[in-house]
Amino acid sequence: MNAEQLITILIPVYNEEDVLEILLTKLDKVTSDLPFKFEFLFVDDGSKDATVGILLSAKQKHNHIRILQLSRNFGKEAAITAGLHSACGDAVILMDADLQDPPEYIPEMIDSWCKGANVVLMKRRSRPGDGRLKKFSGYLFYRLIRSLSAIDIPADASDFRLMSREVVNAINQLPERNRYMKGIFAWVGMNTVTLEFDRYQRVRGKTKWSYLNLFELGVEGITSFTVKPLRLSTFVGLGLILFSFLTIIWQGIFPLENNELSDHHLMAIAFFFGLQFLFIGLIGEYIGKIYIESKHRPIYILQENNEGNGVNLKKTKVEFN
Repeated sequence: MNAEQLITILIPVYNEEDVLEILLTKLDKVTSDLPFKFEFLFVDDGSKDATVGILLSAKQKHNHIRILQLSRNFGKEAAITAGLHSACGDAVILMDADLQDPPEYIPEMIDSWCKGANVVLMKRRSRPGDGRLKKFSGYLFYRLIRSLSAIDIPADASDFRLMSREVVNAINQLPERNRYMKGIFAWVGMNTVTLEFDRYQRVRGKTKWSYLNLFELGVEGITSFTVKPLRLSTFVGLGLILFSFLTIIWQGIFPLENNELSDHHLMAIAFFFGLQFLFIGLIGEYIGKIYIESKHRPIYILQENNEGNGVNLKKTKVEFN
């Protein structure tokens, strides 16, 4: 490793005007003493506040700041993808803008990379800013997806991580539009070092992730990396067929008096109908992914004239990379 190597710090942003100045100050302080070149790559995911204006002002003072503007809010996974496509560094550090990912850990991450790690994964030791429900649901989700998927997706890992150029190049080759980035990171593999850290509370502003957003992300993760739920629906269906067959035999031997249905029978029928709708919805999730992939739309659209695997509105010719 030498001082000529470039490290990209990739930060997706969405309505983060309250925290950007503090973030930039901390990043400058942490990186100024390190023997590497740095670029701060901000990907604006359709912010509606003063986020872009603050970044443009900072860029006039610091030439190591780069800004990608997406044409609308495509979501964090698309913003990360845009940043990885455009990052120029020999290593890329992905972090959130809200300072819950402490920049003070960057030197330790770079040190692990210098020692040969392709991925430096930051595992949350504590999450003081999250409520009990969020912690518990996160705990259940990671254990569920690890039990269902053949990919070892680390539990309690955040997006905060360092990736070598080899890892970034491998990720950039993946063409899917339905992107669950934690799963994609795990799928690539390579030599990984895990460091634990205490996740800070958000310095300013408020989270953009509602429980509905987190639920949708969870469904995205499960349906993107395993088909075991479909196999489970098959086994449940076979079990219900067997149960129905045995019930018919039982009723033939011990018929109901006056052919009346009890409340228990009605509840069982409602339960089976609920299972049917559940599995129809599950199948619909997978079919919907096939539909989205078949349209071959770009993952994101860039509003500014920057490199990336998307459509650039300022080019005279529309390009799909």
